[in-house]
Amino acid sequence: MALTALFFYLFAGVTVMSGLLVIVARNPVHAVLWLILAFFNAAGLFVLLGAEFLAMILVVVYVGAVAVLFLFVVMMLDVDFAELRAGFIKNASVGALVGLVLLVELIAVLGYRVIGGAVSGAVRAAPAPVPGSGITNTEAIGRLLYTKYVYFFQGAGLILLVAMIGAIVLTLRHKEGVRRQSISAQNARTPAMAIEVVTLAPGQSIIPGRERQG
Repeated sequence: MALTALFFYLFAGVTVMSGLLVIVARNPVHAVLWLILAFFNAAGLFVLLGAEFLAMILVVVYVGAVAVLFLFVVMMLDVDFAELRAGFIKNASVGALVGLVLLVELIAVLGYRVIGGAVSGAVRAAPAPVPGSGITNTEAIGRLLYTKYVYFFQGAGLILLVAMIGAIVLTLRHKEGVRRQSISAQNARTPAMAIEVVTLAPGQSIIPGRERQG
C-alpha cells in the first residue's frame, strides 16, 4: 500500500510539474515534449487505478498521434512567436480570470471531498470490472464493444471515415498550370498518337529554320 501511494505521488507530481512547464516554456518544441511527459505520467496514474485500457489509449492516441502531430506542426509551420506573445499579453487578464475561476472550483471540490471524508489515506487499486469474474478492464471493454455495442462501434468507425475523407476533399487544392496524370487519357493512346514518323532530307532539321551543320 505504501509503495502504491509512493508511485501515485511520484506520477502526480511529475504530471503537475510537466503541465506547468508546458505553459511557461518559451520554446514551443520544448512545450510539446513536456506535454508528452505529462501524458506518460497520467497513463501511469490510470494504471494505478486499474484502468489499463485508458492508460494504453492515452499513450497510443495522445502521445503517438496528437502530441507528435503538434510537434510536426510546430516544427514545420513558420509561426511568428513575437505576435503570439503579444496576443498572450493582450489577453492575459481574461486568461487570469478563467484560471482563477478554475482554481476556486478545484479548491471547492477538494475541500468538499476532504470534509466529507471520501478521500482515503492511501491510494488503492480499483477492483475488477466484474466482481469475481477475474477478467481485466481491457477484456471487459472489448467484450462489450464487439458484442453488445458492435453496431454502434462500426457506425462510429464509418462516421470517422466519412469525416476523414470530407476533410481531405475540402482541404485539397490544385495548383494552376501543373500537369497531372490522366489514367484514362494514357489508356486511350494509340501508337499513331504516341509516335510520329518524319522523313528528313540530308542536313534538314526537325525544328523549322534550324539546319544541321556538317
